[in-house]
This record gives sequence, C-alpha cells and structure tokens, in this order.
Amino acid sequence: MKLTTTLTLATTATATATSYTLDTTLPPPTNLSALPNNTLFHLWRPRAHILPAKGQIGDPCAHYTDPTTGVFHIGYLHDGSGIAGATTSNLVTYTDVSANGSFLIQPGGKNDPVAVFDGSVIPTGVNNTPTLLYTSVSFLPIHWSIPYTRGSETQSLAVAVEGGMRFERLDQGPVIPDHPFAVDVTAFRDPFVFRSARLDVLLLSTTDTTNETAVQAAVDHWTEKGAPWYIVISGGVHGQGPVQFLYRQYHGNSSEFQYWEYLGEWWQEATNSSWGAEGGWAGGWGFNFETGNVAFLTEEGHDPQTGMVVVTLGTEGSDVPIVPQVSSRHDMLWAAGAVETRPEDGRVQFTPSMAGFVDCGFSAYAAAGKVLPATSQVSRGSGVEVDRFLSFVWLTGDQFEQAEGFPTAQQGWTGSLLLPRELTVRTVDHVVDNELVREEGVSWVVEWGESEHTTVTLRTLGIAIARETKAALLANGSVVDEAVRTMREASVVPFRQSPASKFFVLTAQLDFPAEARTSGLQSGFQILASGLEHTTIYYQFSNESLVIDRSQTSAAAPTNPGLDSFTESGRLRLFDVVDEEGGQQKIETLELTVVVDNAVLEVYANGRFALSTWARSWYANSTEIRFFHNGEGEVHFRNVSVSEGLYNAWPERK
Repeated sequence: MKLTTTLTLATTATATATSYTLDTTLPPPTNLSALPNNTLFHLWRPRAHILPAKGQIGDPCAHYTDPTTGVFHIGYLHDGSGIAGATTSNLVTYTDVSANGSFLIQPGGKNDPVAVFDGSVIPTGVNNTPTLLYTSVSFLPIHWSIPYTRGSETQSLAVAVEGGMRFERLDQGPVIPDHPFAVDVTAFRDPFVFRSARLDVLLLSTTDTTNETAVQAAVDHWTEKGAPWYIVISGGVHGQGPVQFLYRQYHGNSSEFQYWEYLGEWWQEATNSSWGAEGGWAGGWGFNFETGNVAFLTEEGHDPQTGMVVVTLGTEGSDVPIVPQVSSRHDMLWAAGAVETRPEDGRVQFTPSMAGFVDCGFSAYAAAGKVLPATSQVSRGSGVEVDRFLSFVWLTGDQFEQAEGFPTAQQGWTGSLLLPRELTVRTVDHVVDNELVREEGVSWVVEWGESEHTTVTLRTLGIAIARETKAALLANGSVVDEAVRTMREASVVPFRQSPASKFFVLTAQLDFPAEARTSGLQSGFQILASGLEHTTIYYQFSNESLVIDRSQTSAAAPTNPGLDSFTESGRLRLFDVVDEEGGQQKIETLELTVVVDNAVLEVYANGRFALSTWARSWYANSTEIRFFHNGEGEVHFRNVSVSEGLYNAWPERK
C-alpha cells in the first residue's frame, strides 16, 4: 500500500472536533512538537512489527507457549504501568490479549506497590498453570550509579487465569524476598527461568562429568523426582561489576515453586570492562547487567542437554567511569562459553569463550527470549520438528538521551519490538586459517581444521529472522529482481523499479575481489531515497563494519533535534574462504537482508549479524532504492531482489 500523503487526525486521542492536515509532499514543519497530539500517528508507524495499539512499549518479557492450546504468548512492558501482551499461532499475525488494552498485570499489590518489572513464565507452574515469576518493586529510583535501597526489588509469583487474559498474584510474600546477604547490589531484577540437564549433572555428580555412569545417575535422579527450574537474576555489585545471580528450585516443594536455593554469582565481570580489545566485537559489560537470558543452542534449534550455553544480556555502562558524571550506554550483547563447577567451592560458574552483539543498534535493547517447543501451534503449522529459542528485541523510541525533544505526544506511540529472531549455532565453513581467524576476544571460536589444516570451521551465534516471519515478509507483496551489476566508479544508480511504498524487504549478495580488503571501499544501497532524503547502508573494509548513514535520512531532522540522525554501525568480518566448487580462495560473500517497515529498519547479514534503527523519512516520495559505491575498488551485486508490501501483523485492530 502506498504511504498516504495527507493525514487528517484528531488533536488528541479522544478529541473529535479539531483536525490538522499533514501534507508530506511539502517541507516539514519547523517544530513537530508544536503540532496537535497524534498528528504524526501513522507517519512512521510500522505494519509488520509488534507494538501496542497506542502508547509506549518497553521491555519484552513474559513469553510462553500455553501447554494446553499450543498458542504462543508474547508480553511487554506498556506505558510504564505493567505488562501487556498478545498471542500468535504463526509468528506473523497477532491478537491483543485484551481488546480493551488492559494489562496482564499491573503494580499495586502488597509485593509490588510501586512497579512491576520484567519476568518470565514457567509454562506448567503452580497447579500446572502458566506461572509468571517477576520483579516486584517497592521503592524507586533504582540505578547502578546510586546507592541501592534494600528491598526495592523482590521476585514474586502470579498465575495465569482466564486462558492467559491476565496473571493473578498469589496471596503471599515474594518467593525471593531479598538479594543475596551482605551484597551491595546495583540491581536485582529481570528473573529468567529455564531448565538445564547440564546444570543438573554438574550439581548432582561429585565425579567427572565425562563419566557416563555418573551422568546417567544424575539424569535418572531428576527423571524420578522431576527436573528443577533455575533462575538467573540480573544486576551487579557496587565496586566490583555486573553479575548474574543463579538460583535453583528447592525440590522438596517443587509443585508450588515457593522456595529457591541461591547458588551464587555464576557469572561476573569487572566494572565497566569489555570483551576483547576496547569492546570492538562485543561492546562493554558496563556496571550492571539487565534482562539476562540463558539458552542451549544447536545448529538446528535448542537442546538443554547438548546445546552450546549462550547468555543474552543488556548492559548498562558509561563512557565516563566516574559517577555521578554519568553518560549512559546500553549494549545488547550475547556471550557463549562453558559451565563448570569451581574446584574451590563446587559452585557453578559460566565462563565466556566468545561474545558479540545480539543487535548493534544504539536503540536496540532488552532482548527477552523463550523456548518455542516443536509442539506449539507455530511449529506444527510450519512443520518444524525441533524446539527453538526465539528472541525479541526492543527498539526504543525516545527513551535514551539522544532523542530528547522527540515529538512523543504528536506521534501518539513510542517504540516497537523488532521481528522475532531464531538464535542458533552458526558455522562458517572452509575458512582460510590466517590471522583473521586467530584474533583474541572475538565473536567466534575455531572448531577444527580441514584439508590438512589449511582451512578451519568457525562457530558463532546465529541470528536470523524467524522462518515463519521471514517467509511471510517475502510472500506478501510484489517481487522485483534487479539485474546483476558490477560497479567500479563512484556512483549512485537507481534501481530499474523502486518500491512505491516504505514497506519492503531487500535481499542481495555482494562479492568483493581480494584487493578490497586493504582498500577504502564502501558499497551497498541507498533506501528511502528521493531528491531530498536518503539512508545509506554500506559495508566498508577499513574497519570491517556495516554502516547505516542516517545523516540525510529525514528532512525534518535539522529543525527537530529529537529525530536522531547519527550514523550507526556494527562490526562484521568477512573471512577469506575457499570456494567449494572451484577450490579458489576468495573473500566471503556479503549476504544482506534489509527489512524496511516504514520507519523501522532492520539489517541482517550472513546469518550472524543484526543492526536495527529508526529511519524516519519525511517525504511521501522517498521510496527509491539505489546502488551505492564510493569508487574505491570493485563490487559485484547479484541476486538483488525487492519484495514490496509486507503484511498487516494486527488484522483485528481497527
């Protein structure tokens, strides 16, 4: 559907008398914040993404598959007033849990008089009912840069009622009523529940876990008694650094989930430190962890017995190490590594061996995931026969400092969740064994050698749009294929046929000659382009980065500083690989998927990279796509295709 160029909207959400005409064929108003409320409601709103009908979306949380119906439930913080949610049977279309916009749970109970923060769901919990374990808040403010008020954050239970329409608190106190004894925490929130056969074995077996008899004895023990649930709670310790606190369900009262045993700080990092040299591959650990998740990933999906241990986490840091001179920095990261027991005390410890970004976007944060079982309606409908780990990332709107002055009331909604993503183990095969793979502190590990050790296989985190979602994105709209093109001169070349709207998916493969690695080459695409605006997406070898240049994205930005226009980037190394067919060495092909859903822009590359941001173009005719090359060396474009249209994720909304 072509973007409407003239919108007539009420001045407030409830007003009916006064209207304002917004004409996006004309230059933008000097001050968008002076416009009537909701004037900009449709201008930048996405169509295929998850967001409330109105108002602000916050952290994704409280996801689960209903074991009775197989329907997948998605939750999120809403308007700072509690948790709201939606359901889906296909990861394409969604239904609000409550048509009138009420919440799954709101603050106001004896455990949460001030606020309800993130939580996660045990699908078969109290009385075999989906049970939410969430952070109940009694005191504010809470921030890593100020002293912590004891009792501010506790962990409480609520059970699903009315088929998941809401969560009803248990009439009791918190099940975890305080943070660990005598620990000066920076935070203690966002509990994530999971099961782990690996932890079961480590914590039950006093012998080497390679001993098959001991391992089987541990498995038999939990088969008989029922495997426990574990919790990681995110936070940090003043003067020491960010931490994840680990708890285990006390088995004697497992049916009611009342008691949880503290197992220690299973992962901690030094204050404001980073992974590798200056955090080039994985940002900074910061002062405080948030929204920590634990998954056990394979190349096919999720397996708690054999899968690679992966933790996703948000980090709160600062570029200024001296408090209170706080310069906020939020990174959405992942880490993978080993889980072992410490010889000195027998406690479980997670030690990363690689780390990276779940999403490199400045505004991408607070990812929350959940195992999607093969028995779910989603998987049965698409024929997927393995359990998978889905992650949902929050694309913040005007929450961070760079967006001060954003016309929030004029837009009438804030933020979105990004498209659901499958996290897996990703391998890169036939990689030349050279200095590019042997760097320390990176986002991959070298697994094994091939062909007399001249090539290796690399293993890293796979990040891809959920298969059902991607299939629908590519199927719902007209498809236009571009011709193969080689560019050597500095130029910007329009596509033969560009989209008529701002809703499309662009896929492409870019090949580079060997000499490109030491060049100043920049190549890619310009999107949302017209004579007055454009956004440039390109790869550059000088710092091995995918870049989104937003300096010319919006004609409204120069007079509206709340519309951030800074350039964003993320690091992606294209390795030297050996072609399977010809046996020739070459630079790895850059494989791009670019999703443009009005102003929401998601860029995926090579099955292991994501960078998401806002691209708030103003003019209705800013829909052109162009090839871009800066003239440094050569680039070969192939398999370039545009699928225009997307789908409406909310068919039941008016």
